[in-house]
Amino acid sequence: MAIGGKKHSAGEFEENVFWTTMSDLMLGIAIVFMTLFVLAMTGFTQESIKLQENQMKATEELVEKLKDAEIDAEVDKLTGNVKISELQLFDLNSYTLKPEGKALLDKFVPIYLDTLYSKEDIANNITNIIIQGHTDSQSFVGLKTIDEQYAKNMELSLLRANAVAQYAIRTKYDRKNSERFRKMLVVEGKSFSEPVLVDGVEDYAKSRRVELKVRVKPRGFAKIFGLNYGNN
Repeated sequence: MAIGGKKHSAGEFEENVFWTTMSDLMLGIAIVFMTLFVLAMTGFTQESIKLQENQMKATEELVEKLKDAEIDAEVDKLTGNVKISELQLFDLNSYTLKPEGKALLDKFVPIYLDTLYSKEDIANNITNIIIQGHTDSQSFVGLKTIDEQYAKNMELSLLRANAVAQYAIRTKYDRKNSERFRKMLVVEGKSFSEPVLVDGVEDYAKSRRVELKVRVKPRGFAKIFGLNYGNN
């Protein structure tokens, strides 16, 4: 007979022990996971900061070299993206490089590629070098619909980007990087989907441009723990 309380069966006692043990186990796993996460994030952050610093140094070096070569190109010092006015490369509504455009690329491409590939920690993190063509929203404005206008500008912007890419391959950059460059090269036509705005208004001259961008390896959660999804 139980006095002053409820009598528990052996089965109930064993069940409580089981759940207590499971709680301790889950807490332990959570602590281990959080410890690993903090350690991984600390190392990951340091690596990311170092890579970002090197990218900015490379961008600054690129800016100085372009300036010394008297090349008129706009460089984003944070991302390294480069914008070249289409007026320097093509005649109006044309995708054939002008002699002046070829002369510019003869100087620009070797400086650009050799600067990128001379920094192995940067080069090893690059997945693509993207050449994009951009137009303004006034090109082919006389077409019947906005969709026709957009499609015509898409064709023009793609042909211009491709003309730059084809010519870039033939320039005198360091040939030891030829295969690397060919595998990374991507050509895109953006039509007038990304206009350049000044005080909220499209700047038509600046919108007509060719951009060079670098796409780097993903550095997400899976990367931290050495996982590999979809070849990322």
